Amino acid sequence: MTGLPLDGVSVLDFSALLPGPLASLMLAEAGAAVTKIERPEGEDLRRFEPAFGNSSAPFMMLNGGKSVLGLDLKIAAHRDHAMALAAKADVLIEQFRPGVMERLGLGFPALSALNPRLIYCSITGFGQEGPRAQEAGHDLTYQALSGVLAQSLQRHQPPPLPPGLIADMAGGAYPAVLNILLALRQRDRTGMGCHLDIAMTGNMAPFAWLGAATAAATGHVPGGGETLLTGGSPRYRIYASADGWFVAVGAIEDKFWRVFCDAIDLPEALRAQEAPPTSVVDAVSAIIAGHDAAHWHQRLEPLDCCCCVVRTLAEATGDAQAIFRHHPACVADDSRVSIPMQALPIVPSFRHSADKVRKVGKITAWPEGT
Repeated sequence: MTGLPLDGVSVLDFSALLPGPLASLMLAEAGAAVTKIERPEGEDLRRFEPAFGNSSAPFMMLNGGKSVLGLDLKIAAHRDHAMALAAKADVLIEQFRPGVMERLGLGFPALSALNPRLIYCSITGFGQEGPRAQEAGHDLTYQALSGVLAQSLQRHQPPPLPPGLIADMAGGAYPAVLNILLALRQRDRTGMGCHLDIAMTGNMAPFAWLGAATAAATGHVPGGGETLLTGGSPRYRIYASADGWFVAVGAIEDKFWRVFCDAIDLPEALRAQEAPPTSVVDAVSAIIAGHDAAHWHQRLEPLDCCCCVVRTLAEATGDAQAIFRHHPACVADDSRVSIPMQALPIVPSFRHSADKVRKVGKITAWPEGT
C-alpha cells in the first residue's frame, strides 16, 4: 500500500522495552521508515518470555516492520555512524536517563546543529529536569508517584495491581506519537525541528481528572474509592459473583441504573439517588453473589445498560465486535513463524494493509566485524 501519511519520514529509534518501541511501531505502521538502534547483543526485551520461534513474543509484537542496527555507543566509530544517521533523519526517539545521550555526543544540541530539521523525542519517567529527573522507575512507579494509583486504593483493603501499563503506553508512547506528529506539522510551517520532553509521570495527570476536579471545587483531595468513578458510587463498581468471577456495573445515568435495578430485583427503597451508598452496595453485592457469572451474563447481556460480566482476554478477543473491528496483521521472525501483531489505535486507511507481513529485523552489525 502506498500513500500512507508518514511515507518518506525516517525515524531513528534508540529506545528499548515498551514506551519508545510502541511509539515507533505506530509511526512505522503509518508509513515511516524506522531504524531501531540496539546493542550488538540486542535489547533486553529480546530475552523476555514467552519465546516464539527464534524470538521473544513480546519483542515481536512491538518491533515488526523495523530495520535493526547493532551499535555499541561506547565505541567512537559506532557513535560517529549514529550521528551520521541522525544527520539525515526526520525523527529521533530515545529513552535513556537525562544526560546519557549528551555524554555520548548524541544529545539534542549536537544533533540539531547537524540537522536543524530533526525532531528529537526524549521519553523518561520524570522529564529532563527536576529533583526526580535521574530516578529509575517502571510503569507501576509512575502510576504510584502520580497519584493515579491511589485513586483505586483504600486503606486496609486488598490492593489491586493495575492490569494496564498506562504510564508506559498512555503516558509515554501515545504522547510521544502525538507530539511527534504535532512537531512534524510545525516543521512544515517553520522548517525547524525541536526537542520533545515526554515525562511519563507528568502525563498521568489526565487519569486523575475527576479527583483533580473534585479537589479544585471543594478543597478536599479525594482518597481512594471516594469519587464516582473510583468506587464511591454503587452505580460504578465491580461486584463478585457466586463462582468467584466479576460483574462490571457502569450504570451511572438513571436510565441505565433503572434497567440494572430491574434486572437484579433491587428493592425499590435502594434505587433512589439519596439512598445510602453503603447500604446499596451491600445489597447489590449480596444479590450478585447469589448467582454465578453465567447467570448474570444471560441476564445482563441483552439489556444495554452499561453492565456486563468481565471478559477474560480469550473471551474479549473472540467477541463479535472485536472480530468485526480488528484487522489482523502478522509479525514473522527469521524462523518464519508468525504471531498476531499488536493491535494499534490507527484507522486502517492510515496504516499498512493487514495482509502485509511485518518482519522482525535481525540485528545488522556495523561496521561489519567490529
